[in-house]
Amino acid sequence: MNKELIINATAQGVDIALLEDKKLVELHSEKTDARFAVGDLYLGKVKKLIPGLNAAFVDVGYEKDAFLHYTDLSPYAKSLLKFTQLAINDKTPGGFDFSQFHNEAEIIKTGKISEVLNGKPNILVQILKEPIAAKGPRLSCEISLPGRFVVLTPFNDIVAVSRKIHSSEERKRLQRIVESIKKKNFGVIVRTAAEGKNTAELHEDLTELFATWDTIQKNLKGAVAPTKILSEQTKTTSILRDLLNEDFNRVVINDKAIYADTKNYIQRIAPEKTEIVALHQNGTPIFDQFGITKQVKAAFGKTVNLNSGAYLIIEHTEALHVIDVNSGYKSVSNNQEQNALETNLEAAEEIARQLRLRDIGGIIVVDFIDMKLPDNKKKLLEAMEVAMRPDRAKHAVLPISKFGLMQITRQRMKPEMNINTQELCPSCQGTGKISSTLILEDDIEKNLAYLITHKHSNLTLMVNPIVYGYLTKGWLWSKAAKWKRKFKQNITIKPDNNYHLTEFHFYDGNGEEIKM
Repeated sequence: MNKELIINATAQGVDIALLEDKKLVELHSEKTDARFAVGDLYLGKVKKLIPGLNAAFVDVGYEKDAFLHYTDLSPYAKSLLKFTQLAINDKTPGGFDFSQFHNEAEIIKTGKISEVLNGKPNILVQILKEPIAAKGPRLSCEISLPGRFVVLTPFNDIVAVSRKIHSSEERKRLQRIVESIKKKNFGVIVRTAAEGKNTAELHEDLTELFATWDTIQKNLKGAVAPTKILSEQTKTTSILRDLLNEDFNRVVINDKAIYADTKNYIQRIAPEKTEIVALHQNGTPIFDQFGITKQVKAAFGKTVNLNSGAYLIIEHTEALHVIDVNSGYKSVSNNQEQNALETNLEAAEEIARQLRLRDIGGIIVVDFIDMKLPDNKKKLLEAMEVAMRPDRAKHAVLPISKFGLMQITRQRMKPEMNINTQELCPSCQGTGKISSTLILEDDIEKNLAYLITHKHSNLTLMVNPIVYGYLTKGWLWSKAAKWKRKFKQNITIKPDNNYHLTEFHFYDGNGEEIKM
């Protein structure tokens, strides 16, 4: 499988598309002023204890107080509280030595939150779930710092190895290595990606995470709640951290600064993969170049069409998400059971993609086409489980019920990606009328004459693809050729799928838009 990461930087933020074999499977959006992302660390102030829920509301700077349940406190909550106060009031120039920190006794699993957070103290918390709808962020006190091969967990000395590493010899080897290089008061979870890695690679990863913890200590010194203490890595680097492997064959970026940062990051974590990073500079919108814009428009509607003619209907409610599978005009054979199986298998693959792409979380109910044979139902379940395997979010798939429904749960950590593909017409603003297309050519030519008169050169004209086809048709007899002869200057014309029919803009030789 070939994986590609396409990164589109705009003034509003960064859009990141993950392609698997040219097919869009994940779409992430990172705003310029992104806050309260999963993994961010905040110094919060406990505002209210709710004994009935065994939970607390914590002020982390969001408009609504964040939610912290007792089960998310971590066994080492008392140690964390003690550390937070020590770090805030620390007067030593280089910060105190965390390896000399004395941990407090662990809290009991069945305890009360008032026993731990009595007095409404300041506390270091990590964003577990981003704000969704009317809810504030959900918090955790189980601080974890993910690296490429290991995850650092302070306030304990436990070394755990991923259960996905099946070889007992390899598990023992990794455990021995980590135990020999880790510092006191730090626990380590060895990730699946560590399989086969040597001591130097694991040591480098751990060293970076220790440095991150030192940064947290430094940022806590003198801090006043609520305030952000540490940001999770950018979406780009976190995706690369979790997914970068031999299948990754290209990372394409349209911004020089992000390109340089990404290249430096890959140089640090996987020098052999540095050459996969490329800068997009040919002038075509990067998402258009890789067919992502078209895939987004096709994938985010209420109806999702499949190649065979079958289609999905995706509906969202407050409580759950419902997906209906319809056969359309698909007909493989005269055997109804076989037709249903073929359609369902195709739909299962697309449903798994849609869950990742839209980042749908919570309860999902799928109404597949009815099948009678138990073997076919089993085949469908197995196919759905296989299709869901690449999904990094925690999920569970249940067998088909007697009503023909499949239930899926998927971890929800941030708001669902929702793109409205039915937009208000930018040309008419919903009136149903636009300026006459008959005078569009004259308007362009008039503006062109004005710019050339005012000494502009190396001009690029961006237009809708339909207008582009009209202006360039006929080569020597095209409108573009006519303008070249008339103005004694070469004018580059390029299409942009995001432009409406009568929209056009001029750009200078440096790629900067010329405001008219």
